Parts: sequence; C-alpha cells; structure tokens
Amino acid sequence: MPDHAAAKLEILPVGGLPEFRPGDDLTGAIANAARWLRSGDVVVVTSKVVSKIEGRLITVPADPEAKEAARRKLVDEEAVRVVAQFRQTKITENRLGIVQAASGVDNSNVAAGEVALLPSDPDASALALRNGLRERLGVEVAVVITDTMGRAWRIGQIDAAIGASGVRVLHAYAGEIDGQGNELAVTEVAVADELAAAADLVKGKLGGTPVAVIRGLQLVDDGSNARKLIRPVDEDLFRLGTNEAIAQGLREAVPLRRSVRQFTDEPVDPEVLRRAVAAGLTAPAPHHTRPVRFVWLRSDDVRTKLLTAMRESWRADLVADGFTEEQVAKRLSRGDILFNAPEVVVPFLVPDGAHAYPDERRLACERTMFTVAGGAAVQGLLVALAAEGLGSCWIGSTIFAADLVRETLGLGEDWAPLGAVAIGHPAVLPGPRPVRPAGEGLLEL
Repeated sequence: MPDHAAAKLEILPVGGLPEFRPGDDLTGAIANAARWLRSGDVVVVTSKVVSKIEGRLITVPADPEAKEAARRKLVDEEAVRVVAQFRQTKITENRLGIVQAASGVDNSNVAAGEVALLPSDPDASALALRNGLRERLGVEVAVVITDTMGRAWRIGQIDAAIGASGVRVLHAYAGEIDGQGNELAVTEVAVADELAAAADLVKGKLGGTPVAVIRGLQLVDDGSNARKLIRPVDEDLFRLGTNEAIAQGLREAVPLRRSVRQFTDEPVDPEVLRRAVAAGLTAPAPHHTRPVRFVWLRSDDVRTKLLTAMRESWRADLVADGFTEEQVAKRLSRGDILFNAPEVVVPFLVPDGAHAYPDERRLACERTMFTVAGGAAVQGLLVALAAEGLGSCWIGSTIFAADLVRETLGLGEDWAPLGAVAIGHPAVLPGPRPVRPAGEGLLEL
C-alpha cells in the first residue's frame, strides 16, 4: 500500500463567500467562488456554514443569562450521555456518536439571538456537496466537513472531520515495512482529521473564511466516511468518561472486596497500605471516639512468634475436642495464609471513651455498639485495599486467642483483637462479587 503522504500540498482559502443563512445555496456559492477547483482537490468546509444552510439554527433569548440557560438545555438535549464535566465545560457523546464539548452546540459566528447545532448527518451533507460540485463544475473532488474539538491529554483545540465523502478517511499501515526494515503493526492514520486540521490553518476562526481547498493529495475513494473515525465502544480503552468511571467505581467499591487467599511475591507498597488503613479509620464510631487500632506485623520475627503461639494454642483446643491428628493438621493448615501472606495487619478494638453503666444490660449494649464500629473499620480497610488493587482475607483466629495475642504483642488488657487480615497482590484478580437481588435480606415495615 502506498504512503498516505504527498510530496507537496497546497492549502488554498476560498474567499468571497457570503454570510450564509437557512436555505442558501452552499454548493453554488463555492462553485462561483472557486471556479479554479480541479479534480483531486479536497474541499474542506466548516460545519457551521452547513448547519446554517440546513436550518440548524435555534433562536434563543437575547438576555445573556437566559441565552446561556437555553444553550445548556440544548447541550443536554443533543447529548446521548455525559462523559465528563470540568467547571462549566460539559463533555458529551452527541447523537452523531461524537465525543466533544457541549454536544457541538455553539454560539460563535452566529447572530446574537441564535445558537447552532451540528448538521444532522454530516456525511450525507459532504456527499451532497461533492455531487453538487461535480454537476456545477464537472470536477471530481473530495469533501470534508469539520468541527473544532479538544483532545484528551493535550491542551488546545483542532479541527477534526465530522463528515467526509470521496476520501479514504483512515490509512492503515499494518504489515508495511519502514525504511529501517521494521514491520509496522498498529499504525493507522486518520487522514480526514489531518486534512481538517491542515485546512484550519488558512480558514481560521475570525476571518470569515469557512472553506479551504487542499491540493496535491493522491485521493483514494474507498467509500468510507467520517463515521468510520468513531471508535466502537467495545474497542475503546477509555469508553467510560470521568463521571461514568466514578459512578461505576462507587457502585463496585463494596462488591470488589473479595476474600483472596493466594498472593504473588510482589511486595506491598507501604504507602498504599497506610492509605488503606487511614481510609478504614474513617468508619463511624460511638461518642466521637476512635476505638480501632491496626497493628501491622512488619517484623518477621514478631509475626512468626505470634502465629506459632496461636497455632499451638489452637492445636491444644482441637486435641481437647477429640479431633484426630489428621483432622488437626487439616484444620491448622487453614492458618498458613497468615504465615505466607506478604503482609499481615491485626485490627484491635480499644473502647476508650465507652460509657460506664451500673447495669449489665446497658454495658452489653455499649460493647455491642463498639464492636459494630470495629467491624465497620475492618470492612473499610478491606474495601480500601481492594480499591488500591490489593487482595485481602480476613481471618478470625486472633479473636479466639485474645490473651495470648495481647501477651505476645505486649498490649493492654483493653485491646480486643478483631481477627487478622492477610494482604498482598492477588495471584488471580477476582472480579466484583455478584450483588444480591434488590430487596433480599431487607424487611420493609
């Protein structure tokens, strides 16, 4: 396949065009102003003039505030979805499938009491103009209709193609060999967009020159149009806009928390773990207290000492319960995850600030209230770890050896262990847990 580039190009403005209004003859105006058109030329037209002659002008109030309110309403009406919003700029996917600012609704280069919508079918408009110029001038040209757009990760706007006819809008180089003998794999050039941007260098935004001609390109008409430039959603790595991504993240935050029991050898970033603990500590607690502590067993010696002592205590309990040696070994193997996990954190409930009541009933209620707060903090930690891409598994073993844990770690009698959390990078990344049907487990009175 030949290169899409030309040896030399000319970019020629088409001057002498009138101010267009609905119903005007755009084809005739271009034919009269550019009788010098040749076959093989590319006629590049700003979409605004196409919108005008097609009657895509909307009357709005003259009052600035009312006009802005009407414009915002039109943006929402033309949008299929809102991709992102930054300050006053709303990025949308419009009815044409184009992702751009404000759904293409624009109030520049129109009368004070009007705003312009994009052409309803820019590809059809490009084909009609191309056919019309062939009839008027006997030339075979290509037509590209453009609109101004921003670009992800880049400052500034350029003109891009929203309508095209008579030009191959994409030039694929996959399988071609470059000058150094390297095979090109994925290079695909958006030729129509390059033509649109190049033409804007002579059209501009303030000079009243909405049409330009690019001469010198070897045209290939493969029947494609500008809609082919819109990436299909299932191929779009960034198909979720900011708002959608945040909304999905919020919905999946809790279901994303899965029990992970197999970890890779990749070390855990200490700062990531610290952030997760800080997030867990935002859980609500009674009486404005902070009753949860997380003990991070960073020392291998401390971890091994604690887990070994707990294992022997558990073994004694199992033997006393009458389990066989084989059954005991099988049970004890469940604790291997805490020996092998890259990191282990032990949450504790320290009920500082708990109210002292003279009766056991209220004291038991106070203990329950603080226990719920501890569980909320542990769940917050697990969810935060999942959000950071880490796996975790909550193990309840320390609850059954509270005295031993306190003694081994040198903690006070009021420190109540709430299990242990194994943490690491998951060997297999689990997806979000399926959410239960709405209403299950819910009693509505």
